[in-house]
Amino acid sequence: MSFIRSPVTIFGALNLSAIAGSTYYLRSHLIYNLEESEARSDEIEGTLRGHIGLIEESLDRLEGKATEADRGKKMAEYYGKRGRDDGKT
Repeated sequence: MSFIRSPVTIFGALNLSAIAGSTYYLRSHLIYNLEESEARSDEIEGTLRGHIGLIEESLDRLEGKATEADRGKKMAEYYGKRGRDDGKT
Protein backbone atom coordinates (compact mmCIF):
# COMPACT_ATOMS: atom_id res chain seq x y z
CA MET A 1 0.00 0.00 0.00
CA SER A 2 2.96 2.30 -0.25
CA PHE A 3 1.94 3.37 -3.78
CA ILE A 4 -1.09 5.17 -2.30
CA ARG A 5 1.17 7.35 -0.16
CA SER A 6 3.61 8.23 -2.92
CA PRO A 7 3.57 11.86 -4.08
CA VAL A 8 3.12 10.86 -7.73
CA THR A 9 -0.13 9.05 -6.93
CA ILE A 10 -1.44 11.90 -4.81
CA PHE A 11 -0.64 14.52 -7.44
CA GLY A 12 -2.09 12.30 -10.16
CA ALA A 13 -5.34 11.92 -8.24
CA LEU A 14 -5.48 15.68 -7.60
CA ASN A 15 -4.82 16.33 -11.27
CA LEU A 16 -7.60 13.97 -12.38
CA SER A 17 -10.08 15.46 -9.89
CA ALA A 18 -9.20 19.00 -11.06
CA ILE A 19 -9.75 18.01 -14.68
CA ALA A 20 -13.07 16.34 -13.85
CA GLY A 21 -14.25 19.35 -11.82
CA SER A 22 -13.32 21.88 -14.47
CA THR A 23 -14.93 19.76 -17.18
CA TYR A 24 -18.16 19.58 -15.20
CA TYR A 25 -18.11 23.33 -14.56
CA LEU A 26 -17.46 24.20 -18.21
CA ARG A 27 -20.20 21.81 -19.37
CA SER A 28 -22.78 23.35 -17.02
CA HIS A 29 -21.71 26.85 -18.07
CA LEU A 30 -22.02 25.91 -21.74
CA ILE A 31 -25.51 24.47 -21.24
CA TYR A 32 -26.61 27.65 -19.45
CA ASN A 33 -25.28 29.84 -22.27
CA LEU A 34 -26.99 27.71 -24.92
CA GLU A 35 -30.34 28.01 -23.13
CA GLU A 36 -29.95 31.78 -22.84
CA SER A 37 -29.04 32.03 -26.51
CA GLU A 38 -32.09 29.99 -27.50
CA ALA A 39 -34.36 32.22 -25.41
CA ARG A 40 -32.91 35.35 -27.08
CA SER A 41 -33.37 33.78 -30.51
CA ASP A 42 -37.01 33.00 -29.72
CA GLU A 43 -37.62 36.61 -28.73
CA ILE A 44 -35.99 37.89 -31.89
CA GLU A 45 -37.96 35.44 -34.02
CA GLY A 46 -41.25 36.57 -32.49
CA THR A 47 -40.36 40.21 -33.03
CA LEU A 48 -39.43 39.60 -36.66
CA ARG A 49 -42.63 37.65 -37.27
CA GLY A 50 -44.63 40.54 -35.81
CA HIS A 51 -42.85 43.02 -38.04
CA ILE A 52 -43.48 40.84 -41.10
CA GLY A 53 -47.17 40.85 -40.22
CA LEU A 54 -47.18 44.64 -39.91
CA ILE A 55 -45.42 45.01 -43.27
CA GLU A 56 -47.87 42.65 -45.00
CA GLU A 57 -50.83 44.53 -43.52
CA SER A 58 -49.40 47.82 -44.73
CA LEU A 59 -48.90 46.37 -48.18
CA ASP A 60 -52.49 45.07 -48.23
CA ARG A 61 -53.78 48.52 -47.21
CA LEU A 62 -51.72 50.18 -49.94
CA GLU A 63 -53.05 47.73 -52.51
CA GLY A 64 -56.59 48.21 -51.23
CA LYS A 65 -57.11 44.57 -50.29
CA ALA A 66 -57.50 45.03 -46.54
CA THR A 67 -60.58 46.02 -44.59
CA GLU A 68 -60.78 47.63 -41.19
CA ALA A 69 -61.65 44.24 -39.64
CA ASP A 70 -58.34 42.80 -40.87
CA ARG A 71 -56.24 45.37 -39.00
CA GLY A 72 -53.82 43.66 -36.61
CA LYS A 73 -54.87 40.16 -37.62
CA LYS A 74 -51.73 39.19 -39.55
CA MET A 75 -49.42 40.70 -36.98
CA ALA A 76 -51.11 38.75 -34.19
CA GLU A 77 -51.10 35.60 -36.31
CA TYR A 78 -47.40 35.78 -37.14
CA TYR A 79 -46.33 36.92 -33.68
CA GLY A 80 -48.31 34.16 -31.99
CA LYS A 81 -47.04 31.48 -34.34
CA ARG A 82 -43.55 31.15 -32.80
CA GLY A 83 -41.41 28.07 -33.06
CA ARG A 84 -40.23 26.36 -36.20
CA ASP A 85 -41.82 27.14 -39.51
CA ASP A 86 -44.07 24.26 -40.55
CA GLY A 87 -43.71 25.01 -44.27
CA LYS A 88 -47.39 25.84 -44.84
CA THR A 89 -46.76 29.52 -45.54
